[in-house]
Amino acid sequence: MRHTVLMYNPKSTSPGKQRLPLSLLAIAAVIEADYDSEIIDGNLIADPATHIIERARKVNAKLLAVTVMPGPQLTQAVPVCRQIKAALPDLKILWGGYFPTQHAEVCLNSGYVDYCIEGQGEAPFRKLVDTLHYGGSLEEVPSLWYKDAHGTIKETTRAVPVLLDNLPWFPYHRVEMDRYAQSNYLGKRDFNHNTSFGCPFACNFCAVVALSKRRWIPESAKRAADIVTFLHDKHGADAVEFHDMDFFVSEERVADFSERITPLKMRWWGLGRVDTLMGYSDATWAKMRDSGAKMIFMGAESGSDEVLARMNKGGKSGTEQTLAIVERMKKFGIVPELSFVLGNPPDPMADIDASIKFIRKLKQINPATELILYIYTPVPQENSELYEAAKKLGFKFPETLDEWADDTWGKFALRRDPGTPWFKEDAHRRVRNFESVINAYYPTITDTRLQHNGMKTMLRALSGVRYKLGVYQWPYELKALQRVIHYRRPETTGF
Repeated sequence: MRHTVLMYNPKSTSPGKQRLPLSLLAIAAVIEADYDSEIIDGNLIADPATHIIERARKVNAKLLAVTVMPGPQLTQAVPVCRQIKAALPDLKILWGGYFPTQHAEVCLNSGYVDYCIEGQGEAPFRKLVDTLHYGGSLEEVPSLWYKDAHGTIKETTRAVPVLLDNLPWFPYHRVEMDRYAQSNYLGKRDFNHNTSFGCPFACNFCAVVALSKRRWIPESAKRAADIVTFLHDKHGADAVEFHDMDFFVSEERVADFSERITPLKMRWWGLGRVDTLMGYSDATWAKMRDSGAKMIFMGAESGSDEVLARMNKGGKSGTEQTLAIVERMKKFGIVPELSFVLGNPPDPMADIDASIKFIRKLKQINPATELILYIYTPVPQENSELYEAAKKLGFKFPETLDEWADDTWGKFALRRDPGTPWFKEDAHRRVRNFESVINAYYPTITDTRLQHNGMKTMLRALSGVRYKLGVYQWPYELKALQRVIHYRRPETTGF
């Protein structure tokens, strides 16, 4: 008899913005041959708790696997899993992903999360499923956190990383692909994919470090291109977003991949580092352009070289490199999308002002540069200068899942209004006022509605004097207009 494993993706997007649940497809792939599984997407189901309880009873499921990131996913996962455990105390609940990797003890102490898997989860998940269904010791399951019979929290040894080419393809037939095709700036049928796991760098504000331990495990260029070709041929994809933690680590892989997909005439987007991409040859940039690369997301992070050094961004990721990359990308017609982490301790206002001045320089060089403005939020990382400074200023993480699920920490995870001790109202107002002005003067190209209804011209005209004079205080007229037109911020709504 084939046993059924339920897999749950908590709600994380606004209506109509559903993305393929890649983490669940990844773990479904490794049990597909020997177990039945059901993917339950909280973005598509109004009452996931009731649905999961009904399905678990019907198929006699032993395990519910949940992928959890901080923010909206966590906010839904907490009450849903609590309700499920109350109704089905014998159903084991497993959490994996960013949040349990960093906060496993908090999860296990909740009383309704039985297991946590940290880091790359495919091999540990398969081993846990086999153990639960056929017997064996939890001590033999790698990358696992659990409580023993005495209630003591145990952690097993991290799993040896698995090469992605050695893992099966995602079972796309397990989901309704048409529901995940997005019409946006990139194309009419845009899908998402990950071509790698992890990142080799150690930026000390980034949660990826704990997740991957500085490992970068890529698909080969051939496999990545074969999957994109499948999405194109089978599901009509004309665009792909690569949600890798760093798509561009290997120039050789990117060049090979770009050549392979050029005949498809697709458009694509990915994430990388400024210093890595500055090291690419013009020949590789041309191949990327010809293959349909339309926009690349990079972490500029700050307009201060001193702050960048404290972030452990590395000597080659300074502000001069960022200025150079936006100029270079202008030559190839690829849009730079830069994120900034503002309000870093111990002097958030000085950090904000340095970045505002720097952003103006970037826009002068390449007006097409897209901006994503975040507020610094600490991550629990050893030997992090920023995290240690945050703790000295009174910062500490919640100690229970109920606290984490509170609206205050939901906002914290979105990095828009984190409520940290050093980030006062004047700093918050400074960032948001500047954001309102620059978003009006340089409206995002990802909001395709603005290109055809005259709103872009109106926004730019109304904000022109403010931007040119550097007057950002009290931009009530711009905020009002942006509300009227439902201005879409890429950092909160995507494309």
